[in-house]
Amino acid sequence: MAASLDHKKTRLISVVAATAIALACGTNYVYSAWAPQFAQKLKLSSTQTNLVGTFGNLGMYATGIPSGMLVDARGPRWGVALGMVFFAAGYYPIAKAFDAGPGEYSIASLCLFSFFTGAGSCSAFNGSIKAAALNFPDHRGTATAFPLAAFGLSAFFFSTLALALPHDTSHFLLLLATGTVVLPALSFFFLRTPPARSSYEQLPQHESQRLQRTRSADDRAQLNNPYTGTPQKQPTSTTIPSSGTSESYTDDDPMPNESEDASLLSNTSTSGPGTPRPVEAKASDSPADAPPPDLDVRGMALLPHREFWILFALLGLMCGIGLMTINNIGGVAQSLWLSVDPETPDSFIANRQVLHVSILSVMSFSGRLTSGIGSDVLVKRYTMSRFWCLFASSVVFTCAQIAALTITHPTLLVLVSGFTGFGYGMLFGVFPSLVAHTFGVHGLSQNWGTMTLAPVISGNIFNLIFGRIYDARSVVDDKTGDRECLEGKSCYEGAYYLTLVASLGAIVLCLYSIWHDNAMTGRRTEKGRGKDRRHVVD
Repeated sequence: MAASLDHKKTRLISVVAATAIALACGTNYVYSAWAPQFAQKLKLSSTQTNLVGTFGNLGMYATGIPSGMLVDARGPRWGVALGMVFFAAGYYPIAKAFDAGPGEYSIASLCLFSFFTGAGSCSAFNGSIKAAALNFPDHRGTATAFPLAAFGLSAFFFSTLALALPHDTSHFLLLLATGTVVLPALSFFFLRTPPARSSYEQLPQHESQRLQRTRSADDRAQLNNPYTGTPQKQPTSTTIPSSGTSESYTDDDPMPNESEDASLLSNTSTSGPGTPRPVEAKASDSPADAPPPDLDVRGMALLPHREFWILFALLGLMCGIGLMTINNIGGVAQSLWLSVDPETPDSFIANRQVLHVSILSVMSFSGRLTSGIGSDVLVKRYTMSRFWCLFASSVVFTCAQIAALTITHPTLLVLVSGFTGFGYGMLFGVFPSLVAHTFGVHGLSQNWGTMTLAPVISGNIFNLIFGRIYDARSVVDDKTGDRECLEGKSCYEGAYYLTLVASLGAIVLCLYSIWHDNAMTGRRTEKGRGKDRRHVVD
């Protein structure tokens, strides 16, 4: 009994450590809080500033597959250790570059440092989520909710912590450089994972009022065959109905909607070669509305599928829209305040920028909770498609673009940051589960890593377009080299017209996806009914 309590305590401490690590991993979203002052000090154009920010996003999204493979193969601590190295190699040189002033570091080197910060976030976050999932394999959703929440609140945490320091960019960058290394380092030795389980613990879960344990027809026949004697021990699969379709999981498979970086969860190393207990077949079990339990589409096999390109386009469009505002909300706030009063103190503008970053962070966290819980409610209570959550996200993004195009006074800019953060959180709260729902959970790690290449493309395009438009409206002081835009929303409205069109396109794609998902569900249901009728005749 005492050993069991100690084991549970160790697992809880590991989840707390994973949460602390995740708190250091969302710092890329605080970029717009220090980017304007960084650009002003180093005499960077808006295009160059956006290029540096884009490389941070590139590090976050493009390294998901290799860092996930490392964590899956060697364990969570390896991912956290690598993340600390990347954090130190990224934020410390950026802080030194700011103190050194213009000309000391090239744009290429700044982009490389920014890439390291993104790679560190991805690697350490992969390790934290994997550790939480391994410690509570039967309650992964609850266990991983804590590091997920910490990731979403990371920008808010560092922005709030910065209020206790002198209000200047140098101290803020030093805080990021120190905090992103110290938090994982203090938590590293408390991050433990249990050994592989030798047995499968079958616990009840619920979706659509109950969770059905299903087997293939051959397995059921073998279980019910009076000549077989003792039932064979076959791996069980869990089928969770979702809008008439289902997502199948083996005992080693992760839940598909665990995080924004689902590539960190291993499909093979979670529980080890356990011995599942046989499950008796029930007459009520019916796979009529379920996809094949061995559904596994991954790699190059994704390319011929229309569903892959739809999901890839949706993630690219909406994530690119969100990243443009996340990376540039500081510049937007600066242009609006300077248009109202060109003599507005720099310290006041810096505080407003931190405020908007905090709003983005908190609303992103709220959006993730809303999307995750809301998608379950849609499936359980109303038997509707999870794509409706994606549709809601696209509508929220559209509201954000309309607000950005109409707001002229900076005090109302909270609508832009609030809508953007909420829509961004809703997007990532449901998207990994949609990928698993469409292509199966067995290849989720690879498929999610493939999907996250979409924001690399769209985020780069939208950010660079914003920078070009902002630079075209900016005025450069010949004496100081400072670059400012005093025209208010005219400084950036061209970019938001583009993202408004993109968000409307996302709405259309979401509606098509809902129709297509329902149509495919109907086909699978009819096929299942046909098989049942043939089985009865036989």
